[in-house]
Amino acid sequence: MRRSLPALLVFSLTLAGCGTVADSRLNPVNWFGAAPAAPLANPDASNPLIPSRSGIFASRRAAQEAYFGQPFEQITALSVEPAPDGVIVRATGLAGRQGIYAVQLTPANPDEAAIDGVLTYRLEGMRPDRNTGVGSAPTREVTAARHVSEQTLRGVHTIRVEGAQNAQVARR
Repeated sequence: MRRSLPALLVFSLTLAGCGTVADSRLNPVNWFGAAPAAPLANPDASNPLIPSRSGIFASRRAAQEAYFGQPFEQITALSVEPAPDGVIVRATGLAGRQGIYAVQLTPANPDEAAIDGVLTYRLEGMRPDRNTGVGSAPTREVTAARHVSEQTLRGVHTIRVEGAQNAQVARR
């Protein structure tokens, strides 16, 4: 105990001194020097891991990006939550079967314009190619959200989300 206490004291004072002698050669951080900044070899080069949109099959890729979702059977819940630059419309739907993917709220009008103060969306999802199980209701329930800007909300007093069998309405 008598020898370890002075050794610990010397070590801690030496270590604390490294902070006050920041530019000194005694500081272990300065032993190897700073790494100099070097310019990139080719700054215009793109990341080779990100595929480009040019090539023989570029038009085919664009055609595959079209969305062919089908409406959900039931809309079980709808909420409109304020956001800094608009609102977030959140809808929960119940599908007829399990396995629905790529769920989104799709505007009923292509330009997302309100008709008579009603902004309408459809809760849609892609159905799998194969038959899937029906399962219990919680396994078929899906939630999707969409940000709606203040510009889109001008003149809107009702937000409506439609499914195949019903619709939910939220009023402002």
